[in-house]
Parts: sequence; structure tokens; C-alpha cells
Amino acid sequence: MQIKFQEAKVTAKDGVELYVSQNVPENPKAAIVIVHGLCEHSGRYDYVTAKFNSRGFSVYRFDNRGHGKSGGDRGYVKDFNEFIDDAAQIVEMAGHQNPQLPLFTLGHSMGGFITACYGVKHPGRLAGQILSGAATMISPLLAGLEGIDFSANARDPIANALSAQVSRDPKIVEAYVNDPLNLKEFTTWLMSEALIRGARWLMDQTPSYTYPCLILHGGADQIVAPDSSKQFHERIGSKDKSLKIYDGLYHEILNEPEKDTVIEDISAWIAGRI
Repeated sequence: MQIKFQEAKVTAKDGVELYVSQNVPENPKAAIVIVHGLCEHSGRYDYVTAKFNSRGFSVYRFDNRGHGKSGGDRGYVKDFNEFIDDAAQIVEMAGHQNPQLPLFTLGHSMGGFITACYGVKHPGRLAGQILSGAATMISPLLAGLEGIDFSANARDPIANALSAQVSRDPKIVEAYVNDPLNLKEFTTWLMSEALIRGARWLMDQTPSYTYPCLILHGGADQIVAPDSSKQFHERIGSKDKSLKIYDGLYHEILNEPEKDTVIEDISAWIAGRI
């Protein structure tokens, strides 16, 4: 199967340049926009993209602002809504280029937070959403920080200490550590905006979320607790909703030894809605 690959820079509303790539098979059946997580980048989804392409799904990927090949201050966001607006712009582009295709979004971790927020703010535009280890609630580790004003320490760095907990596959962990596009640190303000203030906003809005959705989580996830997905599934207003917890899997279920099973579950769910 021939795959058409394209790269581009898309200018966000405030002038930040976002790196975007497309992998388009012949005669695609659907299009998927992937939203990556904190400190990583869209290039880490090459394997997933190839698998989706083999199923006839076009894949759009982009680097969140302050991440990867996109512009913006490294590991920083002024307002969590900027992440959502950026995702909305890429989704709109994918929809404009594929008006005849059902369109889905797949968000992992912080990207799952962004994806779910998009779902609340922009209903009725997608055929469905897939959430992987999504940070849809304030972590218990951060709950005590809610309400604190971090403006005086906005640029203080927080070390990226996620590597050992992303996957049970040592090769994935090694690649994560050595990847020059992965952030070694992020800012206190990003934590405050996305993981606390933004997460609170999403928790308050969760009942108004109505998209068809497939919610997936690793049962041994030590970065985002599986309860985050369980509570999101319980509280959303969607009529078409599915929750699957993979026993023993770590945070990056798409990079675990069982990744092919996860990708097949996602592919089958999408196929059932096109």
C-alpha cells in the first residue's frame, strides 16, 4: 500500500507555528488526529500510524506548542485553552481536507485531556474520540496545590521524571530517555494550567461531554491513575461509551509489549463507526 507523507507548519491564532504531519493511504476510510502527551512529541507515534494506515485510516499528527518541532516556549503554555484551540485548528484542517470521511481524535495522557476538552467545547464535529491514559481529572498528587497562585514561579522548571514509568519495555524507556525531541523539563505554569486549572475545568464540564468514545487505560499506570478514566466514563453524558482497563499495562499502552492488541481494539472500534 502506498502511503503519502507530508509535513507542514501551521500558524496558530496567536502566531505560534505548529508542526503537522500527514500519513495518507490510498482510498482512506477514515481520518484520525493524534494528540500527544506531556513532554513527548508526535514522532513517537510512527508505529501506531503505520498500523492505522494499514487499516485504511489517514493519520494527522502535530506537536503541541512548546513541544517537539512546534514553536512556543519549551514546556510552557500561557493558558490551557491554547492547547485546545491548537487541536481544534488541526482537526478543522483535517476535516476540510477530508470532507467525505468520518473524523476521529486519539489523545494520550495530557493529549487525552486536550482531546476531552475539545470534545466538550466542540460537540458534533467528530465521529468519535479515543482516550489513552487520559489525564481527565486532577491527580491526587496535585490536589493539594489547587488554588495556589504560581505566577511568581511560572517559569520554574519541573524535571521530566516519567521515563521509567512509561512502559514495561526497556527499549521503549531507553528510546524515551535518548530522544532529543522529548522535553527534559517543563514549567510550573504548564503544570498549573493543564494539570490543575484545566483539569478542574474539565471535571466541572464532564457531564456535558457527549461524543461516542473509547476510553482506554493501563491497569498498572503509575503516571495517570486508572480511576481518572473510570470516573470520566461514569460521569460523561455519552450514550455510546466504552471503557477498557488493560491489566498490568503501564501508562503508554500504545508502547507496551501488548500494543498490537490495543491498536486492534481501537481499529475495530473505529471500523464499527464508519
